[in-house]
Amino acid sequence: MKEEQEQPVYHVPVLLKESVDAMDIVPDGTYVDVTFGGGGHTREILSRLGDGGRLLSFDQDEDAERNIPQNPYFTFVRSNFRYLKNFLRYHDIEQVDAILADLGVSSHHFDDSERGFSFRFDGDLDMRMNKRSGITAADVLNTYSEERLADLFYLYGELKNSRKLASVIVRSRATEPIRTINAFLEVIKPLFARDREKKELAKVFQALRIEVNQEMEALKEMLEAAIEALKPGGRLVVITYHSLEDRMVKNIIKTGNVEGKMEQDFFGNVKAPLRAVNNKVIVPDEAEIERNPRSRSAKLRIAEKR
Repeated sequence: MKEEQEQPVYHVPVLLKESVDAMDIVPDGTYVDVTFGGGGHTREILSRLGDGGRLLSFDQDEDAERNIPQNPYFTFVRSNFRYLKNFLRYHDIEQVDAILADLGVSSHHFDDSERGFSFRFDGDLDMRMNKRSGITAADVLNTYSEERLADLFYLYGELKNSRKLASVIVRSRATEPIRTINAFLEVIKPLFARDREKKELAKVFQALRIEVNQEMEALKEMLEAAIEALKPGGRLVVITYHSLEDRMVKNIIKTGNVEGKMEQDFFGNVKAPLRAVNNKVIVPDEAEIERNPRSRSAKLRIAEKR
């Protein structure tokens, strides 16, 4: 037990009890945690399983493999959760009782200077969750057109000065490619007032991270696959952290698609395969926010398959 306590904390799970309670777990049920991370939610789910129970947990980051629990009911899937449907088929699982997604980035990623997720450290502008594939943040900054850069900062970072930001980046890279965090900060810091600098830089880095990892596309694919994978009465439990992903989750619960388009049957009834279990979102209490400041923006939404 002492040895376990000495290990560094990879990630403090947010809304742990509330989210796992919402999965309505039965000991012999089949469950999926699509965001394994530090394994906090996974361990809580496993503590409630018994004979016949099964849990699959997804994570595309090789660092997460260090947190895999030894448990007969557990299967780790090293993959992006957008491939949920494929891997359920691969593991001969037709339908599941509940799916949990905690869409927050692990504190581990922000604290690892080599991953390039945080402006607190210098390092390569990487930001890939899966270090084996895909483009890096440096690739985005050095190859995207000015218009495409402006769009991603506006859409994913909700930055009002996105056009100015893109213009400054394109001018700077014409002289020398932007490869490191410090070099990037030198280029963009003059655009932000000192009192808002940290908040605005966090938005810039968030926008790049979302683009590098195709987070919105992956979330759309996972949510659509989740509807198909759930048994009637099965639960979809999602913790969101920013307005873009929260809107997609809210829309899929309300209308069955992430765009929020109402589709009606012949009689005018809305064709929505899910129903909201909690009409009012669940948020962390003050004690949790104090223990884990990153939980401040968390929202928990729960839906049930009709």
